[in-house]
Amino acid sequence: MDKREMKQCQNCKKDFTIESEDFDFYKKIGVPPPTWCPECRKQRRLLFRNERILKKNKCFQCGREIISLYDMESPFNVYCQECWWGDLWDGTQFGKEYDFSRPFFTQFHELFQEVPRIALNGHRSNKDSEYVNYIIEAKDSYLCFGGGYIENVLFSTLGVRTKDSAEIYFSFDCTFCYEISDCFNCYRLIFGRGCVDCRDSYFLDDCKNCNDCILCSGLRNKSYCYKNRQLSKSEFVAIKEEFGNLTQNKISSYKKEFVSIALQTPKRFLDISHSQSCVGDHITNSKNCVFSFNIIEGENCKYSSDIMFKAKDIYDGTSCGIGNEQIYEAMTSSININQGKFSSVVRNNCFDIQYVMDLHSSSHLFGCIGLKNKQYCILNKQYTKEEYEELVPKIIKHMNDMPYIDQKGRVYTYGEFFPLELSPFAYNETIAQEYFPLTKEQALTQGFGWKDSDTKNYSITKKPEDLPDSIKEVNDSILNEVIGCVHGGTCVHQCTTAFRIIPQELEFYRRMNLPLPVLCPNCRHYERLAQRNPLKLWKRQCMCNESRIEDQKQKAHQNTVVHQHGEGRCPNIFETSYAPERKETVYCESCYQNEIV
Repeated sequence: MDKREMKQCQNCKKDFTIESEDFDFYKKIGVPPPTWCPECRKQRRLLFRNERILKKNKCFQCGREIISLYDMESPFNVYCQECWWGDLWDGTQFGKEYDFSRPFFTQFHELFQEVPRIALNGHRSNKDSEYVNYIIEAKDSYLCFGGGYIENVLFSTLGVRTKDSAEIYFSFDCTFCYEISDCFNCYRLIFGRGCVDCRDSYFLDDCKNCNDCILCSGLRNKSYCYKNRQLSKSEFVAIKEEFGNLTQNKISSYKKEFVSIALQTPKRFLDISHSQSCVGDHITNSKNCVFSFNIIEGENCKYSSDIMFKAKDIYDGTSCGIGNEQIYEAMTSSININQGKFSSVVRNNCFDIQYVMDLHSSSHLFGCIGLKNKQYCILNKQYTKEEYEELVPKIIKHMNDMPYIDQKGRVYTYGEFFPLELSPFAYNETIAQEYFPLTKEQALTQGFGWKDSDTKNYSITKKPEDLPDSIKEVNDSILNEVIGCVHGGTCVHQCTTAFRIIPQELEFYRRMNLPLPVLCPNCRHYERLAQRNPLKLWKRQCMCNESRIEDQKQKAHQNTVVHQHGEGRCPNIFETSYAPERKETVYCESCYQNEIV
């Protein structure tokens, strides 16, 4: 019998629906249905991941200066990579006897305060990449976050198998690229969005198998195109010479024109390719992924994002990697994790784990932190297999009988992710601020922490407006300058207010003939993020042949062929990541294929 239930989210108080297949999944993994809506659950998970707010600290064990997610005032004992992975400490030395007179999360929080924290979540396989976080197999890379298998990459988020590139977001197998997002197998693409198999081009949007194209959108298998017009090779080469030395002024002008050109071509309602029965955005080679985003080779995923490579049966997962299976309410689950519930930062080869943080190669754990190669532990205390299996059901019952209640009256029984108050980071230090931006007042009202900007102990020596417009005018002395960010800390983009140019970065700009940036790395990241659709869906009708009042800035797309539905407006209804107020012309699959492919 089909079971479908409407509930009210105990956080935002809005109604949400639990579908029949959801109940089947919850029953399969042995958890109760959620009491928070999918969007609030995602926001809660994101609060536990600080990617890019890096600070100076000292290793508690060896004493050397380190780069860390936690500052000097943090209550945690922060260890450098070598000390955290070393053999001089063992997480079970902090083990605690379970106390049935107090809520589980109260006890977990006490343990959380005592167990050493790793400074950055970089992998031991990283080489000469001190400033990377949540990443594996990084070599000679700088300020990269998420993804892996990269070499000589700068300022990347979720870049995979990428080399000699900078300013990347969710792109794979790209080389000598700059300012790209959602691009695959591209070479020397400068400013690209949603492109596949493109090379030697500038400012491309939704182009496939194109080379030597500039300021184009929606092209397939084209060469020598400029502003979507076909040119001869000689005509194109003459125009391309102007792009051989881009300046900040030119880029600013081209960006505005690029936006206008991209709006003139219809947009596919969802970016889904080589997939079956999927609803979401940016999904490739996947099956049965619903309300999910940024999925590569996923199967049976729901309410999830950033899932990559042979991941299966995942609900409410964020940043889950290779070979993950049966995962629920997880924030950062790396490689070969099976039967993982309610977790934050679980590294390789873990099995049957609940309410855990900072694990590696462990199994059969409940309420544990910072354990490596352990089994049958509760609150980091070692038990026999028989003792563990007897005690865990009693703790679950106790969590329901004596729930944790936070400062806003939200109730945390078994089945809830970690309470917001347990996050070691302020709201504006986490990626929750990227996808659910709040002001300080809004964050505090909702019970989140907030971190005011630290007092800076440096002086800006070069204002952004005083930077040379062309890279040809820049000499090596720029490496000694402290450059002010244009935003100057007035935005909500985790602005660092100032930044330096490192030698590797300067070499890249010179090689690619690109000007120096005028925004700090965090603000540049937010600028890229703003070009992507949010992790959210709206129900809309296909806009093909829609009658609209045309303003001076944007004209409705004129079809080039007659579509199957005829001359009237297409009746197809779909869910899309394009909000109704957006200016883009959004087409269903059939109409899009008629016009673009």
